[in-house]
Amino acid sequence: MLALALPAWWQQFSSAQRREVRRVIGELVAARGLMPQLMKVRNGDTWTPEERLALRDGLRRLAKVSPYLLVLLMPGSLLILPAYAWWLDRRRISRQD
Repeated sequence: MLALALPAWWQQFSSAQRREVRRVIGELVAARGLMPQLMKVRNGDTWTPEERLALRDGLRRLAKVSPYLLVLLMPGSLLILPAYAWWLDRRRISRQD
């Protein structure tokens, strides 16, 4: 009932935010076992080829999420967030050269 009272632009913004939150959480959960694998060499063991592939995949997942986390950790991030959203949207626009 409350969702009907909100303007359409706010509903769109809210649904986009929820979608991105789910994506970031999904990426972080997928990379959950990364730290014990990284510490394996530090503790004197070696990585198997399968573990190396899993590490590479986990680090790539974290690299995809890192811009989101960086913006949230910066001081004044709430002020920068609209500019960051604009920049992310701008990257999706294809050039018409």
